[in-house]
Amino acid sequence: MTEAKARILIADDEVAIRQSLGSILGYEGFEVCEAENGPAALAKLAAERIDLLLLDVKMPQMDGFEVIARLREEGLDLPVVVISGHDAVSNAVEAIKRGAYDFLEKPFKKEELLVRVNNALEHGRVRRANRELLESTRSGMQLIGDSPAMHEVKSLIEKVAPTPARVLITGENGTGKELVAKAIHAASTRSKAPFVEVNCAALPEELVESELFGHEKGAFTGAQRRREGKFERAHGGTLFLDEIGDMSPSAQAKVLRALEDQRIERVGGSGPIDVDVRILAATNRDLQDDDLGFRQDLFFRLNVISIHLPALRERPEDIPALFDHFLARAAVEMKQKPKPLDPEVVNKLIAYDWPGNVRELRNLAERLAIVAPAEGIRVADLPASMGGRETVRGGAEFLDAPTFQDFKAASEAVFLQAKLAENDYNISRTAEQLEMQRSNLYKKIQRYDLRTSQKD
Repeated sequence: MTEAKARILIADDEVAIRQSLGSILGYEGFEVCEAENGPAALAKLAAERIDLLLLDVKMPQMDGFEVIARLREEGLDLPVVVISGHDAVSNAVEAIKRGAYDFLEKPFKKEELLVRVNNALEHGRVRRANRELLESTRSGMQLIGDSPAMHEVKSLIEKVAPTPARVLITGENGTGKELVAKAIHAASTRSKAPFVEVNCAALPEELVESELFGHEKGAFTGAQRRREGKFERAHGGTLFLDEIGDMSPSAQAKVLRALEDQRIERVGGSGPIDVDVRILAATNRDLQDDDLGFRQDLFFRLNVISIHLPALRERPEDIPALFDHFLARAAVEMKQKPKPLDPEVVNKLIAYDWPGNVRELRNLAERLAIVAPAEGIRVADLPASMGGRETVRGGAEFLDAPTFQDFKAASEAVFLQAKLAENDYNISRTAEQLEMQRSNLYKKIQRYDLRTSQKD
């Protein structure tokens, strides 16, 4: 699926300015629409999806500052770049005070325009993602469980969230480390600022520095425009470094320096950039294991507060509530009535050891919501490992796959799981044997919820 083009509204009473801006932005691949005054701009914003507003200050009927005020009153949250050639400095200060993201002085250069437009669009994307995060955290992504272990986790989150302390979240794959990070951010004083996630395991080593710290145009082959890195995008908010134990030694050194100095430098940049970022990190590995070779100075920087998430098998009393929650969510998403649950199914779920933890339980609930009969979920509908019939994971239902794509996914999952086991769950060795990039193998492990250790 191709990404939707950003839609930019140009509100200016001068036809020449609208045409000039529209020509530049249209050539760059943006969708552009126009409004000749404030009321027309507000009408378009109410009726259409707009990602960015380029707004003139001096317009008849309603000036730019009044438009910004109306946007706030009507709850329209999008980045605004004010453009003006009158009293530039005072207008710039006033525009930012009233909520504009940036200011552009007439006459402007094409390069300066594009930099400010792209930065404003990225800011808008981060804000939207953060709003979705907050909404999902408050609704379908809450931490569920009344076991003593989960009470302890929730208590720690409540204590640490309002502080600036760095937190290291540990636990097996699928236990919900990302959810804990989002809960900490949502309950922190930074909750209205960006939450930016980095999957350290999936970062190609040659792009780590660019991804984390950004780059300037022309810094390397393919760097066609300036790009903000994850640290800059998280400025004022939270940066979540997931699977930190898989970060390369060179990247660890750069992250340590950024934490110590609270500043970064883009690849090809000419000077440091101050950043205000709270770091949360997560790992399923022992960062103090000598064989892992993780930098201990970075470990102690990250491990100010430690929150350990118990495996699902260590809190079986939470399984019924979790399963009910996932079934209910699946029913809502598929617009169906919740399916009745045979009490014996719950007993089977509690007796199972859940090597894939909460993620495996969620996947099972979603699968049963789709394939189980409408009259209810029975023991026979469960996987063979839980006392039901054989599942795709075991390989016996390949021929029952409804589509060729389902068959390919099922066979690929079993093949990769076998190769991981064959290589003693050494992901680098498995990727090398399969002539596959390690980052690609990690993505498939996550997609198919594969086991990554003998303990699983």
